[in-house]
Order: sequence, then C-alpha cells, then structure tokens
Amino acid sequence: MSSKIQKIGVFTSGGDSPGMNAAIRAVVRAALAQSTECVGIFRGYEGMVEGDFQPLNSSSVSNIIQRGGTILKSSRSKQFMTKSGRKQAYDNLKAAGIGGVVAIGGDGTFKGALEFTDEYPEIQFIGLPGTIDNDLFGTDYTIGYDTAVNTVVDCIDKIRDTAASHDRLFFVEVMGRDAGFIALRSGIASGADAILIPEFKTDLDKLVETLKNRYTMKKTSNIVVVAEGDDQGGAFEIVDKVKDRLSEFEIKVTVLGHLQRGGSPSSLDRLISSQMGVAAVEAIVQGKTRLMIGVQCGQTVEVPLEKATKYHNAIKPEWVQLADTLSNI
Repeated sequence: MSSKIQKIGVFTSGGDSPGMNAAIRAVVRAALAQSTECVGIFRGYEGMVEGDFQPLNSSSVSNIIQRGGTILKSSRSKQFMTKSGRKQAYDNLKAAGIGGVVAIGGDGTFKGALEFTDEYPEIQFIGLPGTIDNDLFGTDYTIGYDTAVNTVVDCIDKIRDTAASHDRLFFVEVMGRDAGFIALRSGIASGADAILIPEFKTDLDKLVETLKNRYTMKKTSNIVVVAEGDDQGGAFEIVDKVKDRLSEFEIKVTVLGHLQRGGSPSSLDRLISSQMGVAAVEAIVQGKTRLMIGVQCGQTVEVPLEKATKYHNAIKPEWVQLADTLSNI
C-alpha cells in the first residue's frame, strides 16, 4: 500500500455469538497498539449504510470481554443488498476516513464483504468467523461455538436430573439448521442416547430400536439430541413420527432455541476471539484484504473469503463413529 491505514472500522453482523465482544476489544486494542484509530460501526451493514459510526478507544472496550452478545449490535440489511445502498456505505466510510474494516459474522457477512470489495476494492475487508454453528471453512473453531456447546451440555445435564427422577425420555432440540456440530459435540459430551444431525440421514427404525433397548435395560433417563435441521424434522416432528411406537415411554420435548446464543463466553472463545482480532488488524496494516482469519491447531491462519464462503466445514466421520459406539452399549 502507498500509505498506512489511519482508521479501521469494526462491526458485527448476522446472529450474535458469545465472544464477539472479546473480538471487538481485541480489534480496538490492536489498532491502538499500531497507532491507528478504530471506529465502531453499529448494526452491521445497516449502520454502514446509515453512517452509524462511533470512535472507540481503550475505555470503550473495557469490561466487555466477559459479556455475551455484541456492544455494536447486529441486524440484517436490505439496503446493503442494493447497489445504491453499497454506494452509500462506501461514501460513509470514505467520509469517515476508514480504509479498512473488520467484519465479524458468518457466511452472509462474508458474501456481503466480497460483493462490496468487488465494487470498491480500495476498502480493505478482513473477516472474523462469528457464528455458533462452527460451519465456516478454514477454521477449527468459530467464535461462539464452544460456549454454545457448553451451554447445551449444561442444559442437558439439568434435564437429565428430571428425566431420571421420572423415568422420562427427552428429545432436546438444539440449533443447527444446516450443520450438526452443536448437536454432535454436546450429545457426546452429555452422554446422549442418540444424536440426530442434518449431515446424515436419520433412520427412525434404528432410533426406535435403540430406545426400546434402553427401556429393556431399565435405563432411567434417556436423552435424544436433535439438530433443528435434521432431515426428519425438528424434535416435535420426530416425536410425532415415533411416539406410537414408544408407548412405554413418557416423552417430553425441550427446544433450547436462542438460549444457546447468550451467556458469558467460555475461556476458549475469549482466547480465539482475542487471537483473531489482533491478527485481523495486523493483516489490514500489512495491506491485506478479502481474507478470513481462522484458527487451526491453535494458530491463526488466513483464508481467502472466496473459500470461506464457497466451502463448508464438514463433520468428521470419526466423531460420528464415536457417538455411535458410545450410544450402542
């Protein structure tokens, strides 16, 4: 680059996830360490179009590393999807003197960054993977995933107390419209009797057989974890399909819903958010753009945004095998 970036913008977009505030904090403090100003862009791309900017300093991000949600707010933006909306966003960034932007969000956020930089390449964009689904390509962990899994495990542990007290069968629905990472990891960690995820076709006959075997073994608490995007439907739909064949059970359904997005981020989410935030600022200062910062084997990596949006993180077969092995005994 011909000159050093003087001002960096940061925003959060899409669904909130625990650790976003830790990432914002890291971006601001890393920018200040580089003698670069940092500006918070409120409400994602919508705030970019409307010029909803606010300078951030060290005090602005004090005491937020432990907070869930995002201090910069988040929203969807129909305006940004239009050419005129992106032109307005560009004009606002230029008027504010912002030469680089750190975008914290998921697949939709990154696609928006690619479209914007196709039209206005002089604005550098670096993405941080902020989503509880862990489905973005190029990173072992997305911001918020570890916390979401821990939240689900904690909830299932509590549900199991009731299940054991009343000899009940619980179907617990977790988030995961297109990806089963939360269901798989939380199901294994909580000792679920069956785990149903979108990546693999659900065999209802096998599910019924497994649960009947549990009943024969006089197992007093039974938990089935269901990702909301399972091919047989959500928890309520699956229960409707199998309840007549499981008449020996008292069946209950719990949908955890947006509970999984909230709460104080885990230590892992705070650490990777901090790593990624600092790496994002360093990339911008070095003149890089159209990259996602990920973490692989504990180290930060740079992944082209094109790859991060074209491919998806895949469920590892060995984890599915582990779940099957542990649930078939």
